[in-house]
Amino acid sequence: MKHYAPYLRQNARELRKNMTREESRLWYDFLKQLPVTVKRQELIGHYITDFYVPSAKLAIELDGTQHFEEKGLSYDKQRDEFFTRRGITVLRYPNNAVNQNFSGVCEDILQYLKKDTVSTEETEK
Repeated sequence: MKHYAPYLRQNARELRKNMTREESRLWYDFLKQLPVTVKRQELIGHYITDFYVPSAKLAIELDGTQHFEEKGLSYDKQRDEFFTRRGITVLRYPNNAVNQNFSGVCEDILQYLKKDTVSTEETEK
């Protein structure tokens, strides 16, 4: 059983209940229908991912404006390095990409998942 700080679990619950408009759109209009398990607001270490696909070791992050400020960029770099050390790939999309190019974001995620499936199948042969 995984143990997390109680505040992190509570934060993850709150984030699931109060998704941003972009997170909600990506979840309900795309990710929820995928034939793989996608978890919302998943705890990994001391971080909470927006979406996580365990079978592909893929974190999907949607970035609001705070992610483009110096403090946000630094924090995201630290998080991404943490995930990378654990073999997790992070795909980041700015909120405006979800709003203005939703199909492109979805296609990019699908392409990554297809690539990951092909790589996994080749290594299992």
